[in-house]
Amino acid sequence: MSVALVVSRGADKGAKRIEHRAEGEESGVERHTAHGSGRKEKESLLPCALYLAPCTFHQSEIRNPKLPKCLVAQPMLHPWDLTPKEAIALQKRLASQVVLKPLPERLTVIAGADVGYSRRYKAAVAALAIYTYPGLECRELVQFSGDIAYPYVPGLLSFRELPLLLETFQLLRERPEVVLCDGQGIAHPRRLGLASHLGLWLDLPTVGCAKTILVGTHGKVGPKKGQYRFLEHHYERVGVALRTRTKVKPMYVSPGHLADLQSSRRLVMGCCLKYRLPEPIRQAHLAVQRAVRGI
Repeated sequence: MSVALVVSRGADKGAKRIEHRAEGEESGVERHTAHGSGRKEKESLLPCALYLAPCTFHQSEIRNPKLPKCLVAQPMLHPWDLTPKEAIALQKRLASQVVLKPLPERLTVIAGADVGYSRRYKAAVAALAIYTYPGLECRELVQFSGDIAYPYVPGLLSFRELPLLLETFQLLRERPEVVLCDGQGIAHPRRLGLASHLGLWLDLPTVGCAKTILVGTHGKVGPKKGQYRFLEHHYERVGVALRTRTKVKPMYVSPGHLADLQSSRRLVMGCCLKYRLPEPIRQAHLAVQRAVRGI
């Protein structure tokens, strides 16, 4: 499969676009519009650096994904060619390595991560959006596409999506201080959701920010933005049901790794502008949705 690399800096006056494609291949670069363009939300990708790196691989082939140059390389955490039974046993062991502590008080660069699936093929796209904080200016957007081999098993989503995300991290120019993930942190049956798993792989603070509840119960959340109730599972507080937009369904926020409940909640609220999703995750989600339509 041909590989295309697109670099776009739409925020600069001297906008520059570089394309690399196979000989004879037509350009298929889409124009991403900024807010205020009059288009619907699903078209409102912010202007920032964009790198596309489609390729094909199988999970069993990814034994030791390289980490990005901007991250300190960590030892390989585990192989990926595991049966569901082996994966569950591994989750139980890894959960003991998760560290819960407040996020750093001063953050300057954060990331939002999301993965989307093609409806026609066993393929997916992972995207990472890098933002300044608290200014929330988009600095970088990278995405990576590939085949998915691991089956869908409830509670094992990270084994399906993490290899793609780790490959996507290789494309980053800048190291994020925290990663917001579209998925669970410790609000998971074995306390190792996607955000926790990713945090252990990269040794980075991570926060899970899910649209739906996986485990636990909570009281009624007030209707106003910022109101929340603790999410409890087996008599343990594992997250919060957080109203990120007035009179809109709450998000389910849980610390992943090197984070705790309250600092995770504050960060998510600080990233929610006028939408339900935190802005870094929202932009990663929009990029993924556009990309999967082309698979």
